[in-house]
Amino acid sequence: MSLEYKVFIRSLVFVAIVCFASLIWSQESQPLIYPKLLKPGDTIMFVAPAGELDRERMTLAKKRLEERGYLVKMREDLFAKDGYLAGSDERRAEELMQAFRDPEVDAIFPGTGGYGVMRILAQLDYDVIRQNPKLLIGFSDITGLHAALNRQSGLVTYHSPNPMWGLGSQDNLQPFSSKYFFRAVEEGPESQQDYTIEIPADVPQPISLGTGTARGRLTGGNLSLIAALEGTPYAVDTQDAILLIEDVSEAPYRIDRMLRQLQLAGKLQPLRGAILGQFTKTEEREKNEVKNPRYSAEGVLRQYFEPLGIPVLMNFPIGHHEMNCTLPLGGEVEINADKGTLRVIGSNQHLETPNG
Repeated sequence: MSLEYKVFIRSLVFVAIVCFASLIWSQESQPLIYPKLLKPGDTIMFVAPAGELDRERMTLAKKRLEERGYLVKMREDLFAKDGYLAGSDERRAEELMQAFRDPEVDAIFPGTGGYGVMRILAQLDYDVIRQNPKLLIGFSDITGLHAALNRQSGLVTYHSPNPMWGLGSQDNLQPFSSKYFFRAVEEGPESQQDYTIEIPADVPQPISLGTGTARGRLTGGNLSLIAALEGTPYAVDTQDAILLIEDVSEAPYRIDRMLRQLQLAGKLQPLRGAILGQFTKTEEREKNEVKNPRYSAEGVLRQYFEPLGIPVLMNFPIGHHEMNCTLPLGGEVEINADKGTLRVIGSNQHLETPNG
C-alpha cells in the first residue's frame, strides 16, 4: 500500500469521525422543546396531512372546540381529495408548513390519519418548525409526523385522538379519553405537574410484564409506521426510552414481522420500558384461527417483550379504541410494573419550553 493511499484512507476516517462527532453534538445541543399549552381564546388550525377528511365530522369537532372557547382556523381546500389522500403531497405539506409559520396559530390538529404522512416528510422545513414550536396532536398515520418532529425539530408532540374520530364523532370523546386529552394539552394550575393516569373499571386494564419501575423519554406510536420509518432519518430513537406501540387490523404474524424488524434493527434492546396499547381488530391469521395462544396478538407481544426483563404495561388504553389516552411523545413518563401504573412527568421537571 502506497504512502499516498494510506494518507487518503486516514483522511477519510478522520472526516467520518468528525462528521459522526458533529452529529452527536448537534443532537445533544438541541434538547426537546415543549410547545405552549392551550387556553381559551387560542387558535387551533385543522390540517389534513394524510387521508381525506369528512366535512360533517370536522364541522362538529370545530363546533365543540369553539364551545370550549377556542378559535378554529381551516383552509378552503381542507377537504381536498386525491385518491386516498387529502389532496396532493404539495398541498398537504404546504398546509402544514403554513400552520407552523402562522403567528396566529397556537396548535395544529390533523383531522385524521389513514395514509400519506410519509409522502410529505421530506418536504417539511424542520428548522422553521423548531423556530415556531406549536402543539401538535394525533395518532395512527400521524405517528410519522410525531417521529419526524421529535427527531428533526426536537419538538414534543401529543399522541392523542384525532378530531374526526373523537371530537367529531356523534358521541364525542368518551370521558376517559376527554379527561386525559384536555389534561395534556390545556394550560392550567397543574399543567406542569406530574400526574398518574387513573384507569376506571370500564376502561381496558393494563397487564404488567416484568417488575419494578422505569422512567424515560416516551417514543413510538403506531407500530406499522414505526417499522416503516426504520432506515430513514425519521426512525424512532429508542435508546434509554419508553416505547409506545399500538395498531389496528393487523394479524399476529404481521405484528410478529414488524417487531422482528425492530429487534433486528437493535431498537428493542436499549429500551428502559414499554407501553403496549390496544391491538384492535386483529385477525388470527387472515382466515384461519390459530389455536396456540402463543401466536395470538397478545402471545406475540409477550414473545418479544417478556425476555427483555424490563417493566412493561400491556393492554394499556391507548390506540384505535374509544378509550384512547393522550401522552406526550418526547416527554418523560414513568412505568411501575408492580402497581400497573403510568405517571406523566411534568414539563417543568426536565425539558425546555419555547422560552426556556
